[in-house]
Amino acid sequence: MFIAMNRFKIVKGEEEAFEQVWRERDRHLDQVPGYKEFQLLKGPEEEDHTLYASHTVWTSREAFEAWTKSEAFRKAHAGAGDRRGLYIGHPMFEGFEVVLDG
Repeated sequence: MFIAMNRFKIVKGEEEAFEQVWRERDRHLDQVPGYKEFQLLKGPEEEDHTLYASHTVWTSREAFEAWTKSEAFRKAHAGAGDRRGLYIGHPMFEGFEVVLDG
């Protein structure tokens, strides 16, 4: 298994707008080979931002990488640049190979 995470620093006061974007977003993942699950996580609050992470689970790193090169990926990320006022900096990607499960 492979876990892909993106961390987002969201401007204080914009948390609800950020969450709404994800609620309304069509992630185009349900039919993607190798996709298992998704969560949007809300983390600690700092003075100027709240930390969030998107968390997806895949059957393998190869399945995740294939998705990043797909039309479904392009559709899921269309318009992401239009929301720059919500973020501090760029999202930070982290990928993890699962070595123990359960």
